[in-house]
Amino acid sequence: MNITEALRHQRLVAIVRGTEPAAATRTVLTLAEEGITLVEVSLNTPGALDVISRARAALGAGAQVGAGTVITADDADRAAGAGAEFVVTPAITQGLHTAVGRGLPVLAGALTPTEVMTATQAGAAAVKLFPASLGGVRYLRALLDPFPEATLVPVGGVDADAARDYLAAGAVAVGIGSPLVGDAASGGPPEELRARARRFLAAVREAPRPGERP
Repeated sequence: MNITEALRHQRLVAIVRGTEPAAATRTVLTLAEEGITLVEVSLNTPGALDVISRARAALGAGAQVGAGTVITADDADRAAGAGAEFVVTPAITQGLHTAVGRGLPVLAGALTPTEVMTATQAGAAAVKLFPASLGGVRYLRALLDPFPEATLVPVGGVDADAARDYLAAGAVAVGIGSPLVGDAASGGPPEELRARARRFLAAVREAPRPGERP
């Protein structure tokens, strides 16, 4: 399943950012066990590349693990070397261009219509609408008017209720960090992570797809 198909199927990308590499690895594995199989590990997590490598080895084809906060060309190269299956950028960065050149799918950060078009033309597989909280669901709908085929993934300030609303409005998926992961990647209780994972999975599964009756 390519990344676009996986986004449409999963409807949720978990964003793992923490302070303890071992806890971050456990977090990725726990999320996958609960059924969240698209996971981004932010490169500003200590030992992020090792977390990606270990999670990939443990999960095999059971999940897709990517690298987030990819800014520079070196970031993209190191992510590819660690086995990342996709990368996520906070903006239109050199990391986007390098990753595309290496054949890695990219969720490219963008906010304005010009940035959405630029990211798409640069080869991004999807556009990470960031920070989505600035415009909310109304802004997402406004962007989809001129770009009805855009693969938009809102990130930033997305809780369970907002996830349902974004998906119903036409987002292909949502990216969720602290409301889902909490402090798990810094050593927090895994049982609480499991409960949050189940709650968010239920939210995205219940959200109507565009054209469906709520």
